[in-house]
Amino acid sequence: MSIGTLCNRTVIVARPETTVAAAARLMREHHVGDIVVVDAEKKPVSIVTDRDIVVTVVAQGLDGEDITVTDISQRPIETIREDVDLLDTLNHMRRCGVRRMPVVDTEGVLQGILTLDDALELIGEAINSLVVLVSREIDQEEDRTT
Repeated sequence: MSIGTLCNRTVIVARPETTVAAAARLMREHHVGDIVVVDAEKKPVSIVTDRDIVVTVVAQGLDGEDITVTDISQRPIETIREDVDLLDTLNHMRRCGVRRMPVVDTEGVLQGILTLDDALELIGEAINSLVVLVSREIDQEEDRTT
């Protein structure tokens, strides 16, 4: 199944000139740990995480109103096309060492995001479905033998 059908299509975005303080407020308001920074064409240019804000701004005593997301963002950004399957996406995330992967269309426009938490939930659901299947087969086999 393609990652485009599995990813979270609700992505909180910011423009490069957004202040870190404004980004933090967006994260709090939407209960997310990251913001994808996009250009005028909605193409991802970087990503900022709550950890970036804490380590780069708060821990150093800097003023988040004076610093933009571009100043602290992770660059270059890694993305994945929405037609790639889940396992290839997870392999790409592992190779890149990232926990969040923006999903783009063929033009590079942001379509969604897959986080490690999302992937673990999807895999957990798949494993649970397999457990249910095996349990049903065992129950059916027991019914046939009794």
